[in-house]
Amino acid sequence: MILSYKFENFMSFRENVEFSMTAPKSKVKTRFPNNYVSSEAGIDLLKTAVIVGENAGGKSNFVNSLFYLQSFFAGTAEPKLYRNILNTNYSHNFCPLRSDIPQSFELEVLIGKDRFYLYQLKLDVAGIVEETFSFKNQVKSKYKIILSLERSHCKKNCKNQKDCTDNKQCHFQTETSYSFVLSETEREIKNPLEKAINADKATGLTITKLALLGNEHALAFTDWVKNALCPETNIINYDLYKSLKSEEDDLRILHDKRYLEIFRMIDSSIIACKVDEEKPFAKTLIVRKKKDGSTFSRELAQDSSGVREFFAWAVQIFKVVYENKIVFADEMDRVLNPVLSDRVISYINGKNHWGQFIFTTHNVLHLDLKNYMKEQIYFITKDIETLDSELYSLADFPEIRYETTKIYEFYMKGILGGTAIE
Repeated sequence: MILSYKFENFMSFRENVEFSMTAPKSKVKTRFPNNYVSSEAGIDLLKTAVIVGENAGGKSNFVNSLFYLQSFFAGTAEPKLYRNILNTNYSHNFCPLRSDIPQSFELEVLIGKDRFYLYQLKLDVAGIVEETFSFKNQVKSKYKIILSLERSHCKKNCKNQKDCTDNKQCHFQTETSYSFVLSETEREIKNPLEKAINADKATGLTITKLALLGNEHALAFTDWVKNALCPETNIINYDLYKSLKSEEDDLRILHDKRYLEIFRMIDSSIIACKVDEEKPFAKTLIVRKKKDGSTFSRELAQDSSGVREFFAWAVQIFKVVYENKIVFADEMDRVLNPVLSDRVISYINGKNHWGQFIFTTHNVLHLDLKNYMKEQIYFITKDIETLDSELYSLADFPEIRYETTKIYEFYMKGILGGTAIE
């Protein structure tokens, strides 16, 4: 489960962004016993969170930052800072030869009952600047470094020696070398790791190299990032997006009887899904039962847009509840009514699991303190002058009390920020 996630200088976000899924230590959480899970390691973590913000405020960029970080673990490409994912205020006159702007990510997680991991990565145009991986098994203990990498030398070269008008003109190259520290228990792999890090064509993250060399902590963390972390963002309808990806895991879940329980939240008349193996998100038959006992069915592609999209999102909800996945859902409820959205959150909170569900939304009706603790509500707003995005929590407003039932009114008036009228 995620304890915290931080990043800096990614697309519309420039200043350090801090997001936490740690439950408050105050007695207020006793009002919401289903909203968090208590680990044996002595920490309480939230099951759900909502991020509210206006159009083009940066909600998708927030989710995309996780997707981007995850991509480094899945591939072997050299991690580096690129113009298209740099903060917009730095990208206009971006020249790799003259750029020393860093981009950083930090992810703190709990895997299993008592394995806390802290991963930190700093990049620039030449590649990795720093990379640190640490571990502890008690919440009050200090992190012990497993791997610490720091760039010791960097030489930049470019044939043009001037700003290019497009990427095709850029002939930027670098020469780098690194120094690193390993934990005492991993001394025997120091030499092969050093060769891999300082190879002429070094690729991928150092932590993935450490995993390939058999380090159990690196293996556990990289597997978690690649398989348990699910940042879902797209620019098309989610059902179409899922059909294009065509993942085998989706079929497995669609055939699970527990999936139907989730999908039926959108329409209680649905009694069965006859899954099409080739085109499950288009040709699957949705069977409904009328009050008179008769049944009828139609292909999913012929159903309403809300049913089609929820059919796809229900797969992700299944992963949270039954597979302990960490899902970041970008605008899941854009075609769902507020009642169904609340029903989904109540379902996730009401089940015993170690998954987490975080979703972005425009729906201000999620701004209530009957279903959420203040620590579960986040806002994203964009400065109208700099166009920089900012993320902050409702918990940052001590004057907001749980007896206040109309948080959305404060939001719409601009008192809490996060609206286009600022």
